[in-house]
Amino acid sequence: MVRNLFNNVPQRKKSLITYLNPNSILSDQYRTIITNLQFASIEQSYRSLLITSPGYGEGKTTTVANLAVSLALQGEKVLLIDGDLRKPSIHDSFKLENNIGLTNVLIGNAVLSEAVHQTEIGRLAVLTSGSIPHNPSELIASQAMRDLMSNMQKQYDYILFDCPPVLNAVDTKILANECDGVVLVVNNGKTDKEKALEANKILTAARASLLGIVLNEFK
Repeated sequence: MVRNLFNNVPQRKKSLITYLNPNSILSDQYRTIITNLQFASIEQSYRSLLITSPGYGEGKTTTVANLAVSLALQGEKVLLIDGDLRKPSIHDSFKLENNIGLTNVLIGNAVLSEAVHQTEIGRLAVLTSGSIPHNPSELIASQAMRDLMSNMQKQYDYILFDCPPVLNAVDTKILANECDGVVLVVNNGKTDKEKALEANKILTAARASLLGIVLNEFK
């Protein structure tokens, strides 16, 4: 069922600028990021993308949500997944319930088609985190996760993951190795340079394909 996501939502909570104001300069910048990612895919396909940051509060969730919207508005079939099984927030961005999601699919309590929310934005679907598990790293590293990735890649043009900060959780390193590419989000004036370098080092050690860095709050 397609849901109307934004009726009666206070303006201060509307973070999906690419949908709500597609002609803005910021929306154009998100489209530029998408174009750069697509250029990077000329020789190698990057269909599963993980978005992370060195720490919390650097804008990764807003970034991945708007990238997913931009792709969907281009006609791509997109699945946005909240892979942060510790502090999930994608459901808040899209005003969705989070009773059933990724965790429930991985433990076998739900199937993907039951857990996915189809939105009104182009061909964008959202898979929230679902129940908060006591063993997020084990779930992300499980065979069930690999099987789900294979299933999702057959159904969607792009799969985008919002994952925990790479310095905060091993889950991100595990999933980064399974995705085609990784985008690191840093915040000008907030992200410590040494932490950004450490995040890059960790992703390299995890054999992740770092496609680029998004700089937020650049003055």
